[in-house]
Amino acid sequence: MTDALVIVDMQELMIPLVWRGEELAGRIAALARAAKRAGAPVLAVQQIGARGTAFDPDSPGTRLSARLGLDRIDAVVRKSATDSFYRTDLAASLAARDVRTIVLAGVATDYCVDATARSALSHDLNVVLVGDGHAPAANGDPEAGLTAEQVIAHHNRVLSKAIHPGGTLRVLPASHVVFSP
Repeated sequence: MTDALVIVDMQELMIPLVWRGEELAGRIAALARAAKRAGAPVLAVQQIGARGTAFDPDSPGTRLSARLGLDRIDAVVRKSATDSFYRTDLAASLAARDVRTIVLAGVATDYCVDATARSALSHDLNVVLVGDGHAPAANGDPEAGLTAEQVIAHHNRVLSKAIHPGGTLRVLPASHVVFSP
């Protein structure tokens, strides 16, 4: 069994909209290089929507960010919901690679990253959530009165306490992530 890096929605249009997007892209790019060096697969999830919307599949903004340097990616999974597993082949792609643990990073903390982490657990996978490898909107959640830093801290704490019979979830900083091929 192996680990895999799963990168959620790190698309051109998202980088300028999320908290410290450029810094986040650099951190995730370093994780992708580390995964490849270790022989672990890298899968990128790409949010798509209807033609004529911000997530139009043919829009340049929906392309995976060039800042990630993903020249040797194992799979791109297109999704149309917050949960990266919902009506996609992500579970099958991971199973085909004998993945038991996903290292999860990307955007947005309070939407697609949260939903994907929870769904991975329900798919009997272990999750290593990169604690400094996900971000919400640049302004956090103003309706809840939370800064971006508070949104990240909240989700790291809540998800680390999640109880699922299938998998486990640990939160680690990017500097502590080690991939098992």
